[in-house]
Amino acid sequence: MPIDQYQTVQELAERLEVSEATIRQWIKSGELRAIDIGKGWRIANTDLANFLKTRETAPRKSTSVPTSTTMKTKK
Repeated sequence: MPIDQYQTVQELAERLEVSEATIRQWIKSGELRAIDIGKGWRIANTDLANFLKTRETAPRKSTSVPTSTTMKTKK
């Protein structure tokens, strides 16, 4: 079983560019799963991924990105 990485409310708020109050609201409402470990909440990466997956508006379309070998450069 792989070991999960955990983030604090503050770290997650910075990562998602939202307030800490927003993160705590998501936890309190049950939308975002978190673990209360003594000094505060911790959010596992797998729980964050599940949370974000439920908020997708549409699946990402597969796009081909030009690589350096397919791009022509002017000299």
